[in-house]
Amino acid sequence: MTENAQQQPPAPSTELPTQYAPADVEGPLYERWVERGYFEADAMSEKPPYTIVIPPPNVTGSLHLGHAFEHTLIDALTRRKRMQGFETLWQPGMDHAGIATQNVVERELGKEGKSRHDLGREAFVERVWQWKGESGGQISGQMRRLGDGVAWTRERFTMDEGLSQAVQTIFKRLYDDELIYRAERIINWCPRCLTAISDIEVEYQDDDGELVSIRYGEGDETVVVATTRAETMLGDTAVAVHPDDERYQHLVGKQIKLPLTDRSIPVVADEHVDPEFGTGAVKVTPAHDPNDFEIGRRHDLPAIAVMDEHAVITVHGPFQGQDRFEARSAIVAALRAEGRIVAEKRPYVHSVGHCSRCKTTIEPRLSMQWWVKVGPLAKAAGDAVREGKVTIHPQEMEKRYFDWVDNLHDWCISRQLWWGHRIPVFYGPNGEVVCVGPDEQPPGTEAEGWKQDTDVLDTWFSSGLWPFSTLGWPEQTESLAKFYPNSVLVTGYDILFFWVARMMMFGLYAMDGTPPFHTIALHGMVRDQFGKKMSKSFGNAVNPLDWMDKYGSDALRFTLARGANPGVDVPIGEDWVQGSRNFANKIWNATRFALMNGATVEGPLPDAAEMSSTDRWILSRLNSVVAEVDALYEDYQFAKLSDALFHFAWDEVFDWYVELSKTTFQAGGAPAKVSQRVLGEVLDVTLKLLHPIVPFVTETLWTTLTGGESVVIAEWPHDSGFRDTAAEREIESLQSVITEVRRFRADQGLQPGQRVPARLTLDGTALAPHEAAIRQLLRLQPEGESFTATATLPVAGAEVALDLSGTIDVAAERKRLAKDLAAAEKEKAQATAKLGNEAFLAKAPDHVVDKIRGRLAKADEDITRIKAQLDRLPEQ
Repeated sequence: MTENAQQQPPAPSTELPTQYAPADVEGPLYERWVERGYFEADAMSEKPPYTIVIPPPNVTGSLHLGHAFEHTLIDALTRRKRMQGFETLWQPGMDHAGIATQNVVERELGKEGKSRHDLGREAFVERVWQWKGESGGQISGQMRRLGDGVAWTRERFTMDEGLSQAVQTIFKRLYDDELIYRAERIINWCPRCLTAISDIEVEYQDDDGELVSIRYGEGDETVVVATTRAETMLGDTAVAVHPDDERYQHLVGKQIKLPLTDRSIPVVADEHVDPEFGTGAVKVTPAHDPNDFEIGRRHDLPAIAVMDEHAVITVHGPFQGQDRFEARSAIVAALRAEGRIVAEKRPYVHSVGHCSRCKTTIEPRLSMQWWVKVGPLAKAAGDAVREGKVTIHPQEMEKRYFDWVDNLHDWCISRQLWWGHRIPVFYGPNGEVVCVGPDEQPPGTEAEGWKQDTDVLDTWFSSGLWPFSTLGWPEQTESLAKFYPNSVLVTGYDILFFWVARMMMFGLYAMDGTPPFHTIALHGMVRDQFGKKMSKSFGNAVNPLDWMDKYGSDALRFTLARGANPGVDVPIGEDWVQGSRNFANKIWNATRFALMNGATVEGPLPDAAEMSSTDRWILSRLNSVVAEVDALYEDYQFAKLSDALFHFAWDEVFDWYVELSKTTFQAGGAPAKVSQRVLGEVLDVTLKLLHPIVPFVTETLWTTLTGGESVVIAEWPHDSGFRDTAAEREIESLQSVITEVRRFRADQGLQPGQRVPARLTLDGTALAPHEAAIRQLLRLQPEGESFTATATLPVAGAEVALDLSGTIDVAAERKRLAKDLAAAEKEKAQATAKLGNEAFLAKAPDHVVDKIRGRLAKADEDITRIKAQLDRLPEQ
């Protein structure tokens, strides 16, 4: 911590404003936390380390609900560990986001009537750095709004000098170990961005297309194939059939005429072909389809590329120069004119890949690219989980992880961009290929005929090094020794295959078999309140900043945490955020009441013998909740722990203990002093337990209550082991009495504040000491000389007799209830009759039958309730 962090601030006022105003509190509080260095991590500390990296957001990005959700969970974990005495590092930083960032800057250049080629590579990269300095990284400020407790002085960027050295180092090592190679393969190509893109950057959607069936060959030597991409037939180099398909055995090994061309192509037998699908024959275009490429390799077929990088046809006269979609229509028309079209299906809905950046349809394309040989790396990544070095949470996600890493294909790591880590390979004038490490000089100059590879590395290559490159690797730094491996990785299951798998492979490879983290805690995706994916096109996307402005950051955080079940998607709606705002207000008002009534944390807790059963009950429950919350944190059960804290704070502390203590405070004396200290203790611990999830309101309340410097650096609560089951049973009985009488009053239409004469028979029960509290909470006045018991309620071994003669018209109330009873009985009879009609049950849909069963159950409940109300009313 900084020197400021060691200075004790002036003792705060014990008074709080009447209302909590998040906008007035959050910004100044966060800046104070940062200035005092609370979030920084000391590599030389003797405290045990706890490390989490931020999944680096794109430098082009802004805070969305997915970020807010993930950051809330990570912040909760790190805040708790910091309070538990760990040297806690939450590592921040941003990803250079190669394609996205290049697109942003190219659009800016387009507004000036220029392209990157007008600037040249070096000037364009300088322009991107300029944009990054001026406009990039707005998400950092938004993270502060959310309350992210990251170590800002350690912020890293995947293109900064240290991380660039890490990228070049691992590339060189992989290259020297023959785990990086250059080869022609099929890749995902974006004709708009003019680069290969990774699988994760491909978005699949159902598009309307056409399925055409084309007759290849002549006479008896013909075969029909179907395709949605007729333009690729110009690059066909075979037709494939299954070896056991008797329909085509006479054709295997023969040549057939390829329509619209002067070429003949062979018919090959390949087990990849499904004889039950379509005609059982498929066209083979090795240069434009990944499956066809593999068939081509197995049968030594040539690969003919028929399009350039812009997806424009480059072969065969009539169609040369046409865009792929224009050529598709022209080729179908030409085939139709020759009588080659056997069938056409239009529209034909099928899944089509699109570039996630520009939405252009992806073109599978044969291209010379750089690849990582993932076999040994992926095996190590799988073994680390199988051997228990790394735990995946929830465990059921392990299968998805194994399905991926056990079947991983070699990884295309080159991108045809200018913004990114340039591949450190140089080509010489005589065909030399030299890979250069970070401390090595290029083998020669351009004047001498040496040129560096023009491609850059896939963004996932540098982000795969994130857990150790951010700590100074390849240098053996103090931070690397202290904070590697990370304690846990918190991330979405949707990038388990991409980012997580790559970090596992690189971490195990670079760090001598030590995995990058001990635990992978996977969460789901944020959806709207109806469970639908959030999207601008759906009109249901939400800017989290709007909700933070309206309800406060704590309200958004608590809503997100309360929906966070491991590995499960999280629905969220504005009403829920508003409800969380109400919870923050409840915490505020209850603490304000406690301060006004002398709640204190000064001095030790009184002995249990000095406490009332109410005091012992709440302390017993408090320790149970501490133990429960700790166990749920260790299991990453954010939803359950948030719910436990909500119900404990709202229901037990604020709605019961505070209310039950009011009579004690009013009476004063020694019991009041004991309860003031107990209430102070309960609030102190409760605010600490809530702090990791709702940091702003708890900081304000805790410092006011305790006079402490900050709850951020306060000690996390411990379960003292104190339990009092007798007191818990006693207060449960008290709650039963109060709840039952309140329900009866509501049933009789009495106003909450309306006072009613009552006789309490509590002798011989544990409730005797609570008569004053019972009367106050239930608005029950003494019975008086003219008292007449018109209703008697036996509850929890006690008896509450009420005189309602002066408060309700018994005859009118009986008449009303009798009418309700008749309606409920009629509803029951109708539902029973329908459910007893076998003809109706045979024809009615299941949901209709279920609805009628629900009506019957509701009618039974109403009949029981109304009869009980009638029994309690005095006889006429």
